[in-house]
Amino acid sequence: MGRRKKIVEQCERLMDEPEQIRNIAIAAHVDHGKTTLTDNLLAGAGMISDETAGEQLAMDTEEDEQERGITIDAANVSMTHEYEGDAHLVNLIDTPGHVDFGGDVTRAMRAVDGALVVVDAVEGAMPQTETVVRQALREGVKPALFINKVDRLISELQEGPEEMQQRLLGVINEVNELIRGMTEEMDDIDDWTVSVEDGTVGFGSALYKWGVSMPSMQRTGMDFGDIMDLERNDERQELHERTPLSDVVLDMVCEHFPDPIESQPRRIPRIWRGDDESDIAESMRLVDEDGEVVLMVTDIGVDPHAGEIAAGRVFSGTIEKGQDLYVSGTAGTNRVQSVGIYMGGEREEVEHVPAGNIAAVTGLKDAIAGSTASSTEMTPFESIEHISEPVITKSVEAKNMDDLPKLIETLQQVAKEDPTIRIEINEDTGEHLISGQGELHLEVITQRIERNQGIPVNTGEPIVVYREAPTQESREVEGRSPNNHNRFYITVEQLSEDIVETIQLGDVSMDMPEQERREALQEAGMDKDTSQNVEDIHNTNVFIDDTKGIQHLNETMELVNEGLQEALNDGPLAAEPVQGALIRLHDARLHEDAIHRGPAQVIPAVRQAVHNALIDAQIKLLEPIQDVRIDVPTEHMGAASGEIQGRRGRVDDMYQEGDLMVVEGIAPVDEMIGFSSDIRSATEGRASWNTENAGFRVLSDSMQREIIMEIRERKGMKTELPETVDYF
Repeated sequence: MGRRKKIVEQCERLMDEPEQIRNIAIAAHVDHGKTTLTDNLLAGAGMISDETAGEQLAMDTEEDEQERGITIDAANVSMTHEYEGDAHLVNLIDTPGHVDFGGDVTRAMRAVDGALVVVDAVEGAMPQTETVVRQALREGVKPALFINKVDRLISELQEGPEEMQQRLLGVINEVNELIRGMTEEMDDIDDWTVSVEDGTVGFGSALYKWGVSMPSMQRTGMDFGDIMDLERNDERQELHERTPLSDVVLDMVCEHFPDPIESQPRRIPRIWRGDDESDIAESMRLVDEDGEVVLMVTDIGVDPHAGEIAAGRVFSGTIEKGQDLYVSGTAGTNRVQSVGIYMGGEREEVEHVPAGNIAAVTGLKDAIAGSTASSTEMTPFESIEHISEPVITKSVEAKNMDDLPKLIETLQQVAKEDPTIRIEINEDTGEHLISGQGELHLEVITQRIERNQGIPVNTGEPIVVYREAPTQESREVEGRSPNNHNRFYITVEQLSEDIVETIQLGDVSMDMPEQERREALQEAGMDKDTSQNVEDIHNTNVFIDDTKGIQHLNETMELVNEGLQEALNDGPLAAEPVQGALIRLHDARLHEDAIHRGPAQVIPAVRQAVHNALIDAQIKLLEPIQDVRIDVPTEHMGAASGEIQGRRGRVDDMYQEGDLMVVEGIAPVDEMIGFSSDIRSATEGRASWNTENAGFRVLSDSMQREIIMEIRERKGMKTELPETVDYF
């Protein structure tokens, strides 16, 4: 029997024993060694050869991942590991570290119960480390820490035992500070900080395949002195044989990460807002394989032979071929064509996958990443909130018009697979806009359209996505319908940053029970009366109905909402989305005859009122900004800080870390296009840098008019601003 078949059989056997299952993600900052570490684990489980582990990058299954040397898609694999005499099934997801693919990390966290955070011993905790820890904790996923590249401290930096200990303790403290800061207000989490003593911290070198932890040192009798001697004498093979990395990490996973039976009762209330007294809630808490089927889809992939594959966590029931499942937000049911588990790039079909496991399912044609699929209609899981939003757009058009239908189909598929991408399809012009997290994100998407689908495309220059936001309170503005029979009286004011952030994080939404929503808004700083009259939340804008007893308003409210949403999707300055506005409807006069207050009357009236109120509230353009961190040798520090300042940026901090200087600051996304080649030439290629989206800020007044005009021209709008915009 082939080795692979044997592993699949072992996995199938263990699937029915939730106590022996560990669902984990490996997450880290880019280039800290996640995929190399995963290779070691696969070799330890007998799935790839020991010799090629670390070079094979088995989880980077796409050609462009191997070329660029980074992980772009989260990849799943199931393996088995024996710990203290018991076989365990480990379902692992290797996630990307580059900030542009953060959406994959957020989605992976929904499927797992534990996150192994990998940190480079030399670089320490970086901005993206903080982001992945936050993503894990928000989903109720327990962290453990692996400090990688310890070999560099010994051989490159020639550190002695004391220096090394200080450095490693520094990394552990940084990570614990992040964990403490983020879990302070979480009632369902005790103390999730990591420590060497209790075995939740491991050290080692993924490249040279050795690792240690306190329990492993006690077991093998090795201490740091032995390790330093072997590493310095280049006896790395012996080091690997005496204390193999895969055993240390997988032991840590089996010992310290919760199994589904322990984690689901804690996680369900956090990610699902349905009735906790219901049978389905009980079935999910108990990980009941005989209950109704509940699958949370976290990833959509395409197999050239099998078509679309939905991967996700089975929270209840058992998935089998031939079942009819409801997919949240769509009508009717989808029939399951096949069920499988992942072995890296390959999918192995199995008979069934019970609760507590990660499954790969074909046939769920209506599912997108984030859907809930179930055997009975139920409240879907909370939508997966992505921390950053699209900030860069590119136009894509097919070189040959014959490819247009195929391109449209491919773009729709891309949006299904990756919810952090936004697609706008213009059937009239044949131009399609893709918005993503950064230049690399869009580059990868367009490259894959050409390479995987064989569609030659032309792409436009990157365009930055702006926002519009009010900066003060408006007067009451009247909006009249074209027939003059309906009038709406509206004001607009600025929402506080705390409320905007609460909405962005998904802690407040219209899907929540009203009482819960009110409390969450009040906690974020909204006054009691306002929070009781929330009619709609659209993006990060809140609509309040302050009217009292107006005839016919109830049956017209849907149209009012539609007009409001239209006005907010395309702001009055440059038709960019509006954010952070609190809109109040104070009064309305409606025609008693329904025929005179239809869509053609109400929608334009509301749209006009909202736009005029926004202008009165001195609406301004906001530009997206990024946090920038550059690590550079001292002699290039001036050039590095000059690169930030020369891009309308600001340097906030400079400090020494090891033998490098760190420059931290912020800069507008618009100015950061082309940054990578400029910083390379300015520092002779010796800088490493990292950028992370940091939200939006008001564009300086001196640039407002110029940028607004550029955008209006690009969109084919009139180049005169409304007369009432007289504050620029």
